[in-house]
Amino acid sequence: MLPPALVREIGNRPLDLVSRSDRHLLLTAEGGEGTVILAGRLGEIPVVDLLSFCNMFRKTGVLRFEFLGGSKNLYFQQGEIVSATSTFVEEDIGEVLLGMGMVARDVLQKARSFNAGAKLGGLLVENGVLEAKDLWLATRQQAEAIVFHLFSFSEGSFSFLHRSLQEEEVLRLSMGTQNLIMEGLRRVDEQALFMRRLRSLDAIPVVTEKVASGLDAAPQEILKIICEERFSVRDVVRRSGLGEFDGLRHLHGLVEKGLVAIEEAPVVAVEGKPGEILTVFNGVLAALYRRVQEKVPAFRQETEIFLRDLPQPYSYVFRDIHLKEDGTIDGGRILANLAGLQEVDKRKLLADALNELVYMECHAARKELASAESTELIQRVQKVSRRVKALIGSTE
Repeated sequence: MLPPALVREIGNRPLDLVSRSDRHLLLTAEGGEGTVILAGRLGEIPVVDLLSFCNMFRKTGVLRFEFLGGSKNLYFQQGEIVSATSTFVEEDIGEVLLGMGMVARDVLQKARSFNAGAKLGGLLVENGVLEAKDLWLATRQQAEAIVFHLFSFSEGSFSFLHRSLQEEEVLRLSMGTQNLIMEGLRRVDEQALFMRRLRSLDAIPVVTEKVASGLDAAPQEILKIICEERFSVRDVVRRSGLGEFDGLRHLHGLVEKGLVAIEEAPVVAVEGKPGEILTVFNGVLAALYRRVQEKVPAFRQETEIFLRDLPQPYSYVFRDIHLKEDGTIDGGRILANLAGLQEVDKRKLLADALNELVYMECHAARKELASAESTELIQRVQKVSRRVKALIGSTE
C-alpha cells in the first residue's frame, strides 16, 4: 500500500514497470518530461558517488533526494550542477537572505505571514526590500548550501530523471561540481569538529572576562552580537550574516581563544496568551498521539513528515520542531520562530498552524480508532477550537 502523500502526488495516472528483480520493483507514472534512469537507496552508494557519477558521465537532468526531513533536487547540465532546490525550511531563500544580513527578521516574518502564495524573493524585490542582484547572489548561495548540506546524510532515497532543463532551472554556480564535492566533504568534517565545542545550536554563547585583541571583523561582529543579548548559537550565526558554516567557524574560534564560553540551553517558560494557546493544544495533541500511536507505531515519523510538507507560513512556524516523546510541541522553540510578529498576529498564526496539525491527527484518529473513541477525541478538539478562538480575540 502506497503512503497517502505519494498517492496524492501520483493521482490517477497509470504506472509503468521499468525495472524488476526478485528484490525490487521500479514503477514510473505516465506523463511529464524525462525518464527515470537511476533510482535506489543511500547506504552502500553514498551521495559523493552519485554526484561524481553524474559529473563523470556528463549527465543532464534532475537528481532527486528524499530524506526523512525533506527533499532536494540537484539540476545537472552536461555533468555540472547548475542549480538546486530544497524543501528544508532552513534552506528556504528567506533563511539564506536572513543569514546574509540582506533582510531584517521582522520584514521577513511579515512577508511570510501575509503573502504565503507569492514567491518570497520576487516579492521582496517588488517591494524595494532587495535589489535584483542581491536576490541573485542569495539564490546562488542557497543552491551551493543545499549541495554542501547533502553530505551529512547517509540514509534516504534517490532517483535521476534524464531530461532537458528549462531556462529558469539554470543558475550557474560559482564552483564546478568536483569543487563542490570537495568543499562539501570538508565542511561536514569541520562542522562536526565545531559542534563538539559548541554542543548544540540551542546552547547559549556568553563572553568571558578575557580581553579581546587583534580580532578580524567577522569575529568582532560575533562578539558584538553575543554582548547584545543572550542569543542561542543558532541565532548568533544567523544574525552574523556570515552563513551557517562561516558563522560556526568564527564562533568556534572565539571559544578556542577563551573569549566566549558555552552555556546549556535554558528551559523556556511560555507565558501569556500564546502560552495558554500552546497548553490547550498540547493537551489535545498528547491525547490524540497516545491513542493513535498505539495503533500506528510510525505515527510520530508520519507526523513530522506532515509538518515538513506544510506550506508557508506554517512550515516556518514549525521550523526546527520535533515532537516530544508524548506527541506535544516545544513551546520555546515555536515561539522563537514567531519572534518579531505583533501579539495578535502571533496568536493567530500560532493557532492556525497548530490547527493544521490537530486536523491531520483527527483524520488519523477517524481512520485508525473505533468510532466511539475517535468521536470522543474529536469532540474534545471542537471544545479546544472554541476556547482558542476566545484566546485569539482577547486583548489581555
